[in-house]
This record gives sequence, C-alpha cells and structure tokens, in this order.
Amino acid sequence: MTISSSTVALITGASSGIGTALALRLAAKGARVALAARRADRLNDVAERVRAAGGTPLVLVADLSHESECRRIVDETVRAFGTIDILVNNAGRGNMASVEDTSTEQLESMMHLNVYAPFWSTAQALPVMRANDRGHIVMIASVAGRMGYPFNAAYVAAKHAVVGFTASLRAELYGTNVHATAVNPAGVITEWADATEGGPIGQLYASAIPASRVLARERGLPLAPLSRMMPADDAARIIEEAIEAGRGGDVFTHEGTHEQAVDAVRDRVAQEDAFAALYLGMQAAYAKLRSQDTV
Repeated sequence: MTISSSTVALITGASSGIGTALALRLAAKGARVALAARRADRLNDVAERVRAAGGTPLVLVADLSHESECRRIVDETVRAFGTIDILVNNAGRGNMASVEDTSTEQLESMMHLNVYAPFWSTAQALPVMRANDRGHIVMIASVAGRMGYPFNAAYVAAKHAVVGFTASLRAELYGTNVHATAVNPAGVITEWADATEGGPIGQLYASAIPASRVLARERGLPLAPLSRMMPADDAARIIEEAIEAGRGGDVFTHEGTHEQAVDAVRDRVAQEDAFAALYLGMQAAYAKLRSQDTV
C-alpha cells in the first residue's frame, strides 16, 4: 500500500508513544489520520502536530475497554473520511503482579484493552475493507506474545491471544487484498513501563537487571540476551514499512527477538535457562518490592 493524501488510517492509543510516532509518520505523507485515546488534551496536541506535518487529523476521545466505543471510533472515521484503509490496534496497557497477586479485576482489564478492543475494532472495520478489497490491520502485539516474562502474566497471556487472533484473521483474509500483521516490539522508550497496573514494571526491571548481572557472575549463569531500548519513532518506521510492503510475515522490531521467539517454540527449557539470571533477579526484586508494600 502506498501511503498518500488519499490514505485513511485509524490509530488507537494515539496520544503517546508508538501511536503518536506512527501518526506523525503517516501525516508526513499526507494521510488522513484518526487519533483515538482517552486523553483529550494529549490527543489535541498530537492533532496539531499531525496537521503541521502535512496530514489531516480527526480526534476521537474514547475508552476502548467498551465495545460500543470501539465500534464508534471506526464508524466516525468512515463518516468523516469516507473509508478506512489502515487500522492500527495500538492501545494497550501492561500489569505488574505475580499470578497469585493478580486480581480478577486486573486480569479482566488486561483482556478488555489488549484483546477485546482490537477484536471489536477489527470486526467493525473489516466490512469496509472487504468491500474495498484493500486494507491493512496492524496489531501491536509484543515479544511478550511470543515468550514468557515473570510478574506480568496477565499481560503476557493477553498478547499471546493477540498473536493468535492475528494468525486466525490472516487465514480468513487469505486471497484478498486485506492484510493483517502482528508487530512484536521489545523495549520501546515510551510511558508504558511507568503506567502498568499494579505498579511500574519499569521499576522492577531497573532493580532486576543489575541484580541479574551479579547473579550471573556468582552462579556462572549466562547474561540474559536483552534487547536495547528503542525510540518510538524507530519502531514506527518499521511499522510504516510493513504497511507499505503489504502481505508479509509477523514483524519483530528488535534484533534477535525473532530468533528468541523461535527458540521459545523449539526448546522452551533451553530458552528459560538462557534467561535464568534475569528471572532470578526479577524474583528477588519483586519480593523486595512486595515486602516494602507491607511495611
């Protein structure tokens, strides 16, 4: 798909991070971009930046944990711009809790925003794309949808569901000009790690990573193969390239993570052993954080 002034895109979670960066990239090519998120003030700021970049914005304030809101943002995009060519299901939120500390409310929250919302939005956009016989649906999944990470099992389970949903959707769309792509980022420099439910998981990693290096040295374990953090615009560029390429495989934004995903399928025990120092460091860091909470 060639992105141009005739292109209409709807991006959820557009008020920050990857969503904002991708909106600005599409705007630079003249696209009409519908921006959906909860924070009106942030969306209005992004809309001004989209307009300055050369695009046409549409602000859609919405809480996408509700089915009616997911359907509404698609309907309003089509009503305002006449069609929809690109749907980017980017809105999402993580959690920080052990399995036994994860409340039912937190589990449901992870599923509603990370799984149900993209399903509902996609279901609403598909008839338009099928009628036009063109379109691209992008799911911002995660490497957490390919392998396990401790102390955010609800989020990991949700992102595994997103990957499975995308695979099934691709099968339904086979032979059409409507494409679906699961994008699997690792660490991206955004607000995500500070806004996780149950506490900031960024704080957990900040304690666990130095501890893991000590553990690796003391126990003769390998250092965990962690990826470098990536600026949001770099991730957005990769997503933009995937949209323009059309039909293609799932996208891994960080070097080495595709191979790690394959390893998780081929030999999960070996992969767990490769990450052992990190897992042990996270166990110690989580226990310390929880002990502080009870003081």
